[in-house]
Amino acid sequence: MKVFCGIDWAERHHDVALVDAEGKLVAKRRITESVDGFAELTAMLAEAGDSAESPIPVAIETPRGLLVAALRATGRPIYAINPQQVAAYRTRHSVSRKKSDQADAKTLANILRTDAHEHRTLPADTALARSIAVLARAAQDATWRRTKASNELRSLLREYYPGFLEAFAGGTTAGLATAEARAVLAIAPTPAAAMKLTKTRIAAALRRAGRQRGIDQKAVELQHILRLPRLRHDPLVEEAMGAQALRLLATLDVECGSVEQLGQAAAEAFRQHPDYAVITSFPGLGELTGARVFAEIGDDRARFADARALKAFAGSSPVTKASGNSESVTFRRVKNDRLAAVGWIWAFVASTKAPGGAAHYQRRRARGDRHAAALRHLFNRLLGQLFHCLHTGQPYNEAMAFPNPADHPEPAAA
Repeated sequence: MKVFCGIDWAERHHDVALVDAEGKLVAKRRITESVDGFAELTAMLAEAGDSAESPIPVAIETPRGLLVAALRATGRPIYAINPQQVAAYRTRHSVSRKKSDQADAKTLANILRTDAHEHRTLPADTALARSIAVLARAAQDATWRRTKASNELRSLLREYYPGFLEAFAGGTTAGLATAEARAVLAIAPTPAAAMKLTKTRIAAALRRAGRQRGIDQKAVELQHILRLPRLRHDPLVEEAMGAQALRLLATLDVECGSVEQLGQAAAEAFRQHPDYAVITSFPGLGELTGARVFAEIGDDRARFADARALKAFAGSSPVTKASGNSESVTFRRVKNDRLAAVGWIWAFVASTKAPGGAAHYQRRRARGDRHAAALRHLFNRLLGQLFHCLHTGQPYNEAMAFPNPADHPEPAAA
């Protein structure tokens, strides 16, 4: 008897439902996320005919967590179903919009019974690949938090301390995240404090930040800029804003440290993987950006049926919408946002540093593509090349990647 398992995941407990090939409920139970709860689940599956030779497939609404990790260790196929898809399937059995955890567990089981071929199992990535994914995503999250903290600090400094922005930010938030800017702001959080700064104190702060050359000259330059006459708030208001800036600076310091430490950990782990040499051979992919790309595609070669599937997953390939006499080709909005984000960086660097990538980008612009579309098209092409290289084990070859463009006409980008 063919049996399918559905698990409605929750924070405190999980509802489990088993259905047979005809959709009949075989068993149901509520378990906790504990050793005893997992033992109940495995016993429940065993009673329904589960075995190592024929494991019962499981559908669950999340691809992560301790329960998923424990299920993965059993070697059974696990399907992570998007909650929005579960909600759509729910209306097949009831239009009253009623909902219960047990009903959702049964719906998940029935999804496998009827449409398992339309869904993908969790990729069989190695433990090393999964650890790299954890570190690379954490580094990416820290980078986004650093940007958010820099933006908040810059917004505050614009209100009462524009001289500091002139000295370090240069119109962007990237300058505020540098060690030198953070070191000077720590000793002069207000214009009043900046007026009292000596060249010696500024030079000491620059040394603590790691600067080794041109320290005295930089100290003189900063002292001059910070002492220029500007509009000021009332001293009490200015002091209060300085206190707020120091707290925002503390947050920024933490995130800058997280970016550095997590980035190093991700790069070190990535260097141990066999795919490291192939991925970093591509222009625009260093250790950290390569780790971020690898984190999203993994090392399960069967995960993507072909290069087109990978491109759709990354959102680099266009999507066609056709209905009646209307047809349009647009860029994908539903995609892996992390892979798309690092893909933008990858394509931008390749379009400026690699001869083949630069020529391809310029050809796309000459054909009428805007900057974003041209970069997306370049990312799409690089992804196809990466897919081929990973499956064949060969490094990037510029001559093969970008041959004579006249021999390879290209379609318009979305």
